[in-house]
Amino acid sequence: MKITRLGHSCFVISTNKGKNVMVDPFLGQNPACPREFLQEKYLKKIDTVFLTHGHFDHISGLSEVKAANPEVLVVAQYELALKLMGEGYNVFPLNYGGSYREDTFEVTMVNAVHTSSFGETQGPPALVGLPCGYILNVFGEKVLYISGDTNVMADMKIIQDIYHPTVAILACSGQFVMGVREATYALNNLLAVEKVIPCHTFPKVDESANPEMMAGLVEGFPVIQFMVGQDQELKEAMEGTDVEVCVMTYGETLEI
Repeated sequence: MKITRLGHSCFVISTNKGKNVMVDPFLGQNPACPREFLQEKYLKKIDTVFLTHGHFDHISGLSEVKAANPEVLVVAQYELALKLMGEGYNVFPLNYGGSYREDTFEVTMVNAVHTSSFGETQGPPALVGLPCGYILNVFGEKVLYISGDTNVMADMKIIQDIYHPTVAILACSGQFVMGVREATYALNNLLAVEKVIPCHTFPKVDESANPEMMAGLVEGFPVIQFMVGQDQELKEAMEGTDVEVCVMTYGETLEI
């Protein structure tokens, strides 16, 4: 299994059997995403998309994926799925505890503590159900917990006990999701993963793939400046434990 970070909470998980799953597409509007990952040649390889909720920084790139691969399968929570179905997407709706299964993997929707709206950057937001996380079980490879945007929650212990993930993609930036303190608690007390990839963070302006766009995003959404650097903070907080914190740069691929 290979995991590529495209920025913020957008990842591509490539299995050894050739499946390419994108989580929370944040592409053209994402100044952290290296430009080569926006090309049609790359995006047409994406065959499945998991959406954790409807906020723009998790869904704005979905139309770009669909333009490259009109048949891409979108897995989403029921109300958000209905919204997308009405817009012509190929959707598989789930709700909590439900699963989608293919020959090579199974994905199960699990709880998250956050909110979910749609179209908040274009006008009044529409509520589209509730947020979620996912357990991705790639048969013969790894079981991966994708937290989505969430605070720490006792449900993480239930998720660990039922599904036994060994790798987690875990939000830790604070402001809109749990911060380093809460993520550290989750890793030390609720989850039993061997590796964790921190997410929901942004790069510094001069370290982004598109510095001009990043500067504009910070100007338009000043809170973004408070979501920088927490990846490394989590790594430092977990030093001396059995959990390996894998801080990924944007465009980096990690093989696990």
